[in-house]
Amino acid sequence: MSLDDTRPNIAYWQERTDLAAAFRWTARLNMHEAVANHFSLAVNDAGTQFLINPNQAHFSRIRASDLLLLDANDPSALDRPDAPDPTAWGLHGSIHRRCPHARCVMHAHSIFSTVLASLADSTLPPIDQNTATFYGRTVIDEQFGGLAFEEEGERCASMLTDPKKKVMIMGNHGVLVLGDSVADAFNRLYYFERAAETYIRALQTGQPLRVLSHEIAEKTACELEDYPGQAEAHLSAIREILDTENSDYAT
Repeated sequence: MSLDDTRPNIAYWQERTDLAAAFRWTARLNMHEAVANHFSLAVNDAGTQFLINPNQAHFSRIRASDLLLLDANDPSALDRPDAPDPTAWGLHGSIHRRCPHARCVMHAHSIFSTVLASLADSTLPPIDQNTATFYGRTVIDEQFGGLAFEEEGERCASMLTDPKKKVMIMGNHGVLVLGDSVADAFNRLYYFERAAETYIRALQTGQPLRVLSHEIAEKTACELEDYPGQAEAHLSAIREILDTENSDYAT
């Protein structure tokens, strides 16, 4: 069956279904938080038009047709009957205006990433393959200013202009990841949470950490950046599982 891309909430159907699958899987992994947190995906070349989850919707129930299509340069988005969460607009709208390379933006308060963001030193040292993935590729925000309304969102976006920095450890807040696609961003979100868990659990042992050298950590990060097809295979497997379960995410 073909879909009419001119109908509301049908345009960008592939992008919508990918994003809906990511919401569902994030909830299944308990990386969501009630009806908070937000994922967005740019759909135009300039990166200013983007899909985002509706206000106060639980990740486990989001469908492709539920996603809002917003324009980061149109502040009247907050006056719509289906207006987005103001903090979602403040953070994601600011990033999509300022950072055209940030095609997909995922913000979560996942447990171990938030624990890391709560430490006085939120650096993630390279102590295994997963932690090495992010070596030299994160930015730490140490100036938490409250909820991410417009001013706070603009401040955060100003720290993400370097395309190499794909993860923001949001001090006293959570984590934000950038990606070239839904698959790329979700894979990064997943592995960052795993990396943060490894580090936090290693700290809990009270034993000295075996930290990789700069050379090996950077080599590992580069090798993983160039590893072919992993993110796409990850999302494809998630969608296949959801499809087998007759999930309504792609409706």
